[in-house]
Amino acid sequence: MAGPQPLQKRTIVKKRTKKFARHQSDLFMRIRDSSWRKPKGIDGRVRRRFKGALPMPSIGYGSDKRTRNIHPNGFKSVVVNNVAELEMLLMHNRTYAATVGKSVSSRVRRSIIERAEQLAIRVTNANARLRAEEDA
Repeated sequence: MAGPQPLQKRTIVKKRTKKFARHQSDLFMRIRDSSWRKPKGIDGRVRRRFKGALPMPSIGYGSDKRTRNIHPNGFKSVVVNNVAELEMLLMHNRTYAATVGKSVSSRVRRSIIERAEQLAIRVTNANARLRAEEDA
């Protein structure tokens, strides 16, 4: 089952897709791939936003409010751990899609997916940890 289609499928436009590089991360192997840290030095070119220095993250790089937290399939994601939590999405099945939690057992996972089909709720990871039982 393909599941319901999203209410509005907007094109998601990112202002910046590249990660922000940490200041002087090109000089040290130990911080080459580390996440962004704000420069705190008193003379830092990056902190003072000099021309030609690395760009610093700011609120202006934020995504459009209407397309924020939306997956490429057009739905927002909600983590579901049991069938009762799935029932909350009954009236919002064209906006939100269920994602079955990582620690959910395969027995409960099977019942969640079965109930989601009855309620016409999209499950993003419906095939995860579900194997057909082989009869020997």
